[in-house]
Amino acid sequence: MDSQLKKGVLDVCVLYAISKGESYGYKIISDLQGIIEISESTLYPILKRLELGGFLVTRTAEYSGRLRKYYKITPSGLNKLASGRNDLLEINWIYKKLFK
Repeated sequence: MDSQLKKGVLDVCVLYAISKGESYGYKIISDLQGIIEISESTLYPILKRLELGGFLVTRTAEYSGRLRKYYKITPSGLNKLASGRNDLLEINWIYKKLFK
């Protein structure tokens, strides 16, 4: 898959997982299991990029004696998710037309 296309798909998947409620890295990976394969080394740069873009906000809280970073989607993130969903639907439509 083209790296730019995959980047967009992964962004949408991560935003989708977080749209269900505040989440953290390991849970996001677990929530996406069976949908798309994503490793920690891929996830955390995506989260950072989405946070810097204003699509996510973070908070840090202690969990079992360690600090854990929690991510929450913003209104801009919800807009990006909706736009990404529409893009994926359009790609799916094109695919179906080309490969009937």
